[in-house]
Amino acid sequence: MTAVPAVRRGYPRYIAGRLAEYLTVLMVALTLNFALPRALPGGPLKLFGSPEALARLTADERAQIATEYGFGRPLHEQFLDYLTGVFTLDLGTSLTDGRPVAQALAEALPWTLLLVGTSTVVTAALGVTLGVAGALRRRRGKGSGLLGAAVVADSIPQFWLGMLLIVLFGVKLQLLPTYGVAGPDGMSVGGVLQHLVLPVTTLTVTGMGYLFLYTRSSLLTVLTSEPVQHAHARGVPHGRLVRRHALRPALLPVHTILMLEIGFLAAGAIVVETVFAYPGLGRLTFDAITARDYPLMQGAFLVLTVLVVVMNALADATYPLLDPRARTGGHW
Repeated sequence: MTAVPAVRRGYPRYIAGRLAEYLTVLMVALTLNFALPRALPGGPLKLFGSPEALARLTADERAQIATEYGFGRPLHEQFLDYLTGVFTLDLGTSLTDGRPVAQALAEALPWTLLLVGTSTVVTAALGVTLGVAGALRRRRGKGSGLLGAAVVADSIPQFWLGMLLIVLFGVKLQLLPTYGVAGPDGMSVGGVLQHLVLPVTTLTVTGMGYLFLYTRSSLLTVLTSEPVQHAHARGVPHGRLVRRHALRPALLPVHTILMLEIGFLAAGAIVVETVFAYPGLGRLTFDAITARDYPLMQGAFLVLTVLVVVMNALADATYPLLDPRARTGGHW
């Protein structure tokens, strides 16, 4: 009866400690996002246009660009302005179309969240289910087919699989749309869902292999542990043994891996969104890099970094709720 109050007292301390750690990580990420372009030979001005266009600029034009974007000021003043812009969502103006960077990111982010969210649900359902099945079949001397398929899926390049699906389902069979999110008749729920099928399939197939392997390994480790072996020796039926004694401890670390996978899926969406011309954050990042749109590029990298950090923080925050045995500095 005293364990629950202890957990309740310890959980706020755990969250406070983790929050401080992730705020530090976020500040380091913000600093790197600021510093890396300025560490380039020639400074961030190298990112403004092609080398040929930059070579045609006069010294006065270079100085004007540097003044307009604040590159000529002391670094500490640039950094303070940069942090102020981040926290006020004033990320500058896109060089490509003149839109505020925050507006461009806000328009693209929901599409990426839809793609990554759908892919995460499908990846988790298939990866965990097949991982459990692979572990149970392994104990019966089977499951090598699932293991081989998972290893192959984990090794497939995203761009290659995406182009293969386009050729097969878009060109040959003409069953599914292969680019964008809107059909010939405009935007509709059915059209958006149809356009999601191939990108979600690409992210799912290339992402579920690792989750399958981790789930399978975790469950096999629990099934061969001493407590489970003792329960088996006492005559506990195998089905009950798996459901009551093995699944929960085996799936606890899978929860952490899954939360981290969301961040990696968001980063991997750059390739998938580019292949399928999907109007999300990944495609926006690719276009910014191609057009050497420095303000938009920096803003997109910042959002992707924050997504990864937030997913890591959610994994840490929710794990103790699932497993009260988690400790921080020995206090719970």
